[in-house]
Amino acid sequence: MTHGREKSDSAVVAGKPTNKVEQSAAEPVEPRAEAEGNASQQSTCRAQDWESVSQALERIRQAARQRKKEKFTALFHHLTRPASSPGGPQYAGGLAIPLPFGTLYSTNITPDKATGIGDYSDEDFLNAIQRGLRRDGARLYPAMPYPSYTYMTDADALAIKAYLFSLAPVRSANRADTLGFPFNQRWLMGPWSLFFNENVRFRPSAAQSPEWNRGAYLAEALAHCGECHTPRNLAFALNNRKKFAGAVTAGWHAFNISSDRGSGIGAWNDKEIAAYLTTGHASGRGTAAGPMGEAVDQSFSLLAPADIKALVVYLRSVPAVASSEPGTIAPPAPPLPKQGGETADVLGRRVFEGACVSCHNWTGVSAISPYATIAGTRAVNDPHATNVAQIVISGTTRHTPSGVLSMPAFGGIYSDAEITAVANYVALRFGNERAAISDKDVAELRNQTSH
Repeated sequence: MTHGREKSDSAVVAGKPTNKVEQSAAEPVEPRAEAEGNASQQSTCRAQDWESVSQALERIRQAARQRKKEKFTALFHHLTRPASSPGGPQYAGGLAIPLPFGTLYSTNITPDKATGIGDYSDEDFLNAIQRGLRRDGARLYPAMPYPSYTYMTDADALAIKAYLFSLAPVRSANRADTLGFPFNQRWLMGPWSLFFNENVRFRPSAAQSPEWNRGAYLAEALAHCGECHTPRNLAFALNNRKKFAGAVTAGWHAFNISSDRGSGIGAWNDKEIAAYLTTGHASGRGTAAGPMGEAVDQSFSLLAPADIKALVVYLRSVPAVASSEPGTIAPPAPPLPKQGGETADVLGRRVFEGACVSCHNWTGVSAISPYATIAGTRAVNDPHATNVAQIVISGTTRHTPSGVLSMPAFGGIYSDAEITAVANYVALRFGNERAAISDKDVAELRNQTSH
């Protein structure tokens, strides 16, 4: 039970439940009443408004029909990323997803009839994507985030099926999960879903612009931003009272992307948000790595400018929620290693000098690439130093407009104590607060990363 949403705090884009199979994404639908005083507004959204929301998705459906695999795969990267183990056949499953109570393994979603989804009908596929139900009637764990995919229209979900069924089948048996009791009882996901999966399709709001509706659909359904950026409650469902306020997912800190000016992106201008989504970097704000870096390289960077603009419009409307990160970003550090208040951290300084300074400089401003600048970034200003430690452990490879930029993984070279020391050193030298990450924290981060 790793993903979900609080049913009592449903997303603003969700609409009224329906049992009717949608024939087209352009079909006019009735919007859900807005939470802020619009309960009496029940007007029907015009078909042409909904068409403007779905324009970005029409080319994806066409790509599926025409089997333009590379483009379709990239645009739906978010939906299919967990479907392959590192080095394994694409979409054949086997990716380990470590959890506090055991390990889940992604399953084969190639059209193989014996080990994949080759026997799935359209109805079977919709049940899995939108309701978390397997073809055999067993419940899926929401590590496959159907509480977000439930907002996807039938037409778009079936476009994904059309693409997947255009691929070559891969005969690869699924690995058994290793969850402890009671989490290994799939039937418990039935009552869980009653509380935390609304099972409704996206309903455009007549009170909002077509551009906002488009951004809402992309963010809530296809990109499912909340699955990483929204904290979870005790039942491991999304706590939408703190929507987009940031959370640690798969060993990486997905930062606050609410409109809060201090700890969120409320102080970012539109160009900075758009640049971060399309290139994974915004000057003076930071560089995406880990799952967000992958999402940018393989998904957001391929979206049309109008789609990115729609996402920015929607993100601007998400209510501000303050989180624990400092609101003030530290300036670049002094140019000499003996300057600054962190000189007592001998081990951290030694690791930084041996492995980091040649790319990141003593100031934190890289002469190699703006992507390697760490001064002024959110990661080094995070007092938990989660992403600093994780990128040292895991490294990163980014596809920038200037070419591929890589940072090697040091997890196999340095001990937990050394990574702890360098993470604390970096946070103190380049951030505003002394970090408090420990050897135990680093060991847990190693175990949380999907592999």
